[in-house]
Amino acid sequence: MDSRSRICEIDPDSGFCHGVVRAVNKAEEILSEGGRLYSLGAMVHNTAELRRLAGKGLEIIDLEGIRRLPEGSTVLIRAHGEPPSTYALAGSRGIRVVDCTCPVVLKLQKDIAAAFAKVCAGSGKVVIFGKRGHAEVNGLVGQTGGKAIVIENLSELNDLDLTGHIELFSQTTRDPGEYAALTDALKQKNSDITVHDTICRQVFGRHRKLAAFAAGHDVILFVSGRDSSNGKVLYELCREHNQRSYWVEDPSEVDPLWIADACAIGITGATSTPRWQLEAVAARCKLYNP
Repeated sequence: MDSRSRICEIDPDSGFCHGVVRAVNKAEEILSEGGRLYSLGAMVHNTAELRRLAGKGLEIIDLEGIRRLPEGSTVLIRAHGEPPSTYALAGSRGIRVVDCTCPVVLKLQKDIAAAFAKVCAGSGKVVIFGKRGHAEVNGLVGQTGGKAIVIENLSELNDLDLTGHIELFSQTTRDPGEYAALTDALKQKNSDITVHDTICRQVFGRHRKLAAFAAGHDVILFVSGRDSSNGKVLYELCREHNQRSYWVEDPSEVDPLWIADACAIGITGATSTPRWQLEAVAARCKLYNP
């Protein structure tokens, strides 16, 4: 193969989602002014990006960390959002909060709180399709005082009491197809259900475009932190449409054998993958001339 015939293309729709961009930009703005800034939890599930931000002075803490901070400290709430109890804790400690909750997540929190207020007086339930323990889901469940039911997959339906009216929501980054399947299965068990369309539009559109991108290349290099829930979903989507899809966290993980006979290499990633990391993987591929 002539090396000039090889195409190494970065997915134009990959990179940080709008909510993460907003949070990272705000953090960099504060840090550039010489302020000390703490992030409540990792801003992104991406080790390289967290290392870059740490180099600028960002420090990651947990809830216990808030209890140890001196009064007047500044804590950033990341795009995933937080439950009401976190804001109450910060207020009681005299902590300044910079709220970078994604607007899509913030609206979802308000909608869940309103739905819970409507059903809590009766036998109704708020059900959330999401990953237990995920930061966003914790914030959503917190809108119901911990009373929402979280479902991770279809296999759990038979083990839950789903009688009474159901208000159904989804974590914003879940797979649209899986949410549709869960909705259909729930309706077969309980017709008294209100389904809320809460998957982020950027995520929803990304699935369709990513499927086409994966199918249109010989090899896909998927760049993401291993802890990214969104990364797991999108990687499996790539694998579904292109079996020669490989997950890497760092350019050094690219195996030359993966791309040895590839004319078209596609590079993509999760909503927590920065553009600079995708470009670094592309540069790595160009070192391996066919």
